[in-house]
Amino acid sequence: MTHIETEKVNCTESAEKIFTFLSDFNNFKALMPPQVTNWESTTDTCSFTINNMATVGMKVLSKEPHSKIHIGSDGGKLPFSFTLDVLITSTGASTSVGQLVFDADIPIFLRPMVEGPLKNFFNMLAAKMADIH
Repeated sequence: MTHIETEKVNCTESAEKIFTFLSDFNNFKALMPPQVTNWESTTDTCSFTINNMATVGMKVLSKEPHSKIHIGSDGGKLPFSFTLDVLITSTGASTSVGQLVFDADIPIFLRPMVEGPLKNFFNMLAAKMADIH
């Protein structure tokens, strides 16, 4: 099992606002880097291609209001399944902390090739959580 936790990022918005924004995959496109193409989304599902990698599909599996969004792999062309948890902690009336936690059953022969890029990708997404307004 591959486990990636991003650094916790300080957000200048309430946990409620961050949660509401990230609860809709249509908003995720604004967080994606230029290497992400072919973005398609609904409120609860999305798919996209990461250049020189594969097509990724995701869906919201569950939500705990204002604190956690549990996302799972859904279709796509990755040779492994995964979950991604968006964790949000309130630190004040208009501040919060966000973190991403990724778990995947990546085959051992693929780990050296994908763990570094995945860690960079999730750290970049987490950093962009701080810019949500």
